Amino acid sequence: MRVGVAGPADWPEVVALRTRVFVEEQGVPPEIEQDEHDATAVHAVARDDGGRVVATGRLLVGDGRALVGRMAVDAAVRGRGHGAAVLAELHRQAVRLGLPEVELHAQVGARGFYERAGYIAVGEEYEEAGIVHVTMRRRLDDDTPR
Repeated sequence: MRVGVAGPADWPEVVALRTRVFVEEQGVPPEIEQDEHDATAVHAVARDDGGRVVATGRLLVGDGRALVGRMAVDAAVRGRGHGAAVLAELHRQAVRLGLPEVELHAQVGARGFYERAGYIAVGEEYEEAGIVHVTMRRRLDDDTPR
């Protein structure tokens, strides 16, 4: 597995993966899957041994805050560490930018994945894009989640 920050050449594979996961599998309307934040976000990808993008996520930074989102892993490789590797890369990028904490809107079905990565839920569950989510946060400047 290779993990790193995505470049412009990776974008077609990122879009294809996100479309498979969010639009085709989860029924997210295609018109809201991509947004204006994609242009300014830091995107991370994990590639399988054949060089194919099998996991992706993005980091939005603004007003001293970091928001992880659009985490998608190809169904064929789920549970093999690709998503965790992308999340760790996004954490590295946030630290590099001097951000002490990251936040995300986790689908409740993925809550355990994020808890294992040190996130804790804050607030109540809510619906986003027709899917129940919960906001979660993790400290990056020490090992204590908040």
